[in-house]
Amino acid sequence: MKRKLNFQTVLAIVIFVFLALVPLFLPMFRVTTIGKFMCFAIVAVGIDMIWGYTGILSLGHGVYFGLGAYCMAMYLSLEASGGAVPNTMYTAGVRELPAFWIPFSNPVFALAAAILIPLLLALVIGYLTFLHRIRGVYFSIISQALALIVATLLIGMPKYTGGSTGLTNFKTVFGLSLDSGYTKLGIFYVTFIVLLVIYLLCRFLVNHRIGKIFVAIRDGENRARFTGYNVAIYKVFVYCLSAAIAGIAGALFVTQVGIITPSEVGIAISIEMVMWVAIGGKGTLIGAILGTLVINGLKTGISESFPDAWSYFVALTFIVVILWLPEGIISLKDVPGKLKKKFGKSSGEPESIV
Repeated sequence: MKRKLNFQTVLAIVIFVFLALVPLFLPMFRVTTIGKFMCFAIVAVGIDMIWGYTGILSLGHGVYFGLGAYCMAMYLSLEASGGAVPNTMYTAGVRELPAFWIPFSNPVFALAAAILIPLLLALVIGYLTFLHRIRGVYFSIISQALALIVATLLIGMPKYTGGSTGLTNFKTVFGLSLDSGYTKLGIFYVTFIVLLVIYLLCRFLVNHRIGKIFVAIRDGENRARFTGYNVAIYKVFVYCLSAAIAGIAGALFVTQVGIITPSEVGIAISIEMVMWVAIGGKGTLIGAILGTLVINGLKTGISESFPDAWSYFVALTFIVVILWLPEGIISLKDVPGKLKKKFGKSSGEPESIV
């Protein structure tokens, strides 16, 4: 166990050092792309907390990511329009700014909402499901239905959300031009710091008593309940924490990409987020980050050369990893030891049968 922890620590140092040095050897558009990957990695860490450590498989985490992004996008839209009705809403026939949009002209309120709105929604969903002991595939279906409902609502209310085209045409953030290289670099390093802090926070939690309780719930929920733990409270807590992390990631994402649409809230992106964790290695935290960076890097690289076939390559990668590396890419470190154990025995010395 100690050896495994040391390997994960070394891997984490390598990954974070690499990310910190990215702007030194890549052009700015690549830096922004990797900044987007880091936003996804933040979500993946949160999903690993609920799935890898607590055994809660959420197939609707795009909802919390999207809500955080929309909160930030509303502020950016109002800043670009000078407090007037944004263009995406004006073309939909809106001539007066809706009342609930007005507070989002304040960046502090927008940032707080990007965290609190996903957290409060997760609190309601978690309380209603976990308190009634809904778990396993039933919870996964509920989370998937939530993603479908929210995405449909966003599409069906173009006067307030921009509809299927979403919110875009952002110009500044906190008064700084989004087209400036310095602003892009600043957003990149803010995202890097947030990813590092969230990783360290989650690692702190899983290495202490509460983390051991999460694992106990994952491995035997009924046993944990019979020993006196209020399982529902712990599950609601970690689910809300994961939702808040996803909301932060969404707020950072929209400043780098410059657009948010209902497609970033729906089922497809939610399932893809789970794939990142599974491919990297669930229950490791750093594996979730590694899987996110590898899969999205592969997706970007292949789509540039094979725009019509990249999804097949990604699907094939997922199948290969699940079949031959069920513990994720991070388990590659164990392959040499397994091969040595299997083939390294001397053929001249028969095994003892005693």
